[in-house]
Amino acid sequence: MYNYSIAKQVIFQLIKQNFISHLNKKKIINDPIYGFISLHHDLIFDCIQLPEFQRLRRIKQLGLTSLVYPGAQHTRFQHVIGAMHLMYTAVKSLRAKDIAISEDEEIGVLLAILLHDIGHGPFSHSLEHSILTNVHHEDISSELMHRINRKMDGKLDLAIHIFEDKYHRPFLHQLVSSQLDMDRLDYLRRDSFYTGVSEGTVGIERIIQMLNVKDEQLIVDQKGIYSVEKFLMARRFMYWQVYLHKTSIAADGILLNALKRAKELIAQGKDLYASPFLHFFLRQNFTKDDLSKDEVIYNFCALDDNEIMSALKVWMTCDDVILSKLCQMLVNRNLPKIEIADTPYDEAYVNTQKAHLATHFSLSLEETAYFVTTGQLSNKAYSSDGNALKIGMKNGSLKELSETSEIYNLTNDQKPQIKYFITYVK
Repeated sequence: MYNYSIAKQVIFQLIKQNFISHLNKKKIINDPIYGFISLHHDLIFDCIQLPEFQRLRRIKQLGLTSLVYPGAQHTRFQHVIGAMHLMYTAVKSLRAKDIAISEDEEIGVLLAILLHDIGHGPFSHSLEHSILTNVHHEDISSELMHRINRKMDGKLDLAIHIFEDKYHRPFLHQLVSSQLDMDRLDYLRRDSFYTGVSEGTVGIERIIQMLNVKDEQLIVDQKGIYSVEKFLMARRFMYWQVYLHKTSIAADGILLNALKRAKELIAQGKDLYASPFLHFFLRQNFTKDDLSKDEVIYNFCALDDNEIMSALKVWMTCDDVILSKLCQMLVNRNLPKIEIADTPYDEAYVNTQKAHLATHFSLSLEETAYFVTTGQLSNKAYSSDGNALKIGMKNGSLKELSETSEIYNLTNDQKPQIKYFITYVK
């Protein structure tokens, strides 16, 4: 005999569980920059819960910059949540100006900005071309988004089209990636906050309110020119004071050389400690062509800052003098001296530094290349080529930013500032 009472209770429990599950997706995140951030769509919550996304909690936004600015401990997770919040604000602002944006397009552009950094590896840009040889994190992000999309039965189709700039409304991609996108607006404000470098403070709210769309292209209303100029100046200052800080550059070089040395020793048959995921990449080289391989993506997604630091701490006691010294320098923050100049360093000067080091540490001249390095730094705040900022004039015309600027000379910002450096052990 059918028991309607039991059936009713079962149905009620199922409805209740589904209701609670739905409610649980309406999370609020308390962010130190913007306050409370709401998740407005279930699919957003589902993507945040993915292991591939949660990994971003374990990857520092600014790599080794905390060796310079101790407060720079924030993560890629915090950044992309903040960028998503700014995107939602931008969508609301554009709709208020009668720019039609459907709910599907809103979800798509929110997912595109949320997942745009999912391909970052340990220490973010510090090891971007090292774990996978000369592979940009955008390429890995795209691969991961396609894989997640297959697991979600195509729910990320629109987000991928927007991210890869294949959607017929280009302003949506420009909100994700351009010279004035939500990614840059968040990282300038966030990195300024956590490093304490006040020059990076930008009037984000006003810039977003000044955004507009004409002929499906993102533009800035004329009255927003000064805010954009300040944004460009802040970006230039932040690059020299934070992103290209000489101590961070020196630390990055030591980290890269430590992994390079570890790879060489493993290739020679030496047994070095490393997690299975890190060892996978140390024993062979992978390129962009290998992104389609499941084992490459699996091991990459299992990597984070912790794997690298654990290995460095163990390698400090390695019997290989070069690897041991490199790791001790980084872990104990006994970093090399770095000099910066406007012209490349003379080869004779570089060789002199190598000769001193070879004598002091009983190294061959070839081995001193791990401790004496040269390179160049490039800082370009603005480019008028291809993706120039367009200003919507009050008379309805469009002008390129450099044609309208009144107080800020963009000529210098359109040319990359190049500086040269040499690092050597004190």
